[in-house]
Amino acid sequence: MSALDLEAPGRVGRLRDIARRAAADPASWGVSPRFDATARWYARLFAAGDHEAWLLTWLPGQSTDLHDHGGSAGAFVLVSGALTEETVHAGADGAALRSTSFTAGDARPFGSQHVHRIVNTSAEPAVSLHVYGPALTRMTRYRLQDGALRVLEIDRAGVAW
Repeated sequence: MSALDLEAPGRVGRLRDIARRAAADPASWGVSPRFDATARWYARLFAAGDHEAWLLTWLPGQSTDLHDHGGSAGAFVLVSGALTEETVHAGADGAALRSTSFTAGDARPFGSQHVHRIVNTSAEPAVSLHVYGPALTRMTRYRLQDGALRVLEIDRAGVAW
């Protein structure tokens, strides 16, 4: 059973629907996507009582570390371009990464225990919109070593982003 299956009924679907609606309405963002060759660009678009939305941009080769969302569930929608998500899965020899590709219009909901890495492996820039519920307060970054997740760092809202 995946962490997604353990979520309150409809919660991640609701976050996915919010992300889809927000992604389809760029006029409501209040900010235009920007691209930075030295670091991924991101902006918080809005926060409501039980969720928040972020806009992220990705140049070719830009990526995140493996990370969780500090107990928040979420969803992302690819606004433009293509991204690859690498998720951690248990195997006979320990944990391993599995890749899934997403293109413009695709949505990916995930549960509160989800650990992933996102990378732009394409030759074109990408824009994605992410919704988290509840709002992010921390994120743990990991490395996969010898078939096990090892904590690298715990980032906190207001400090790391």
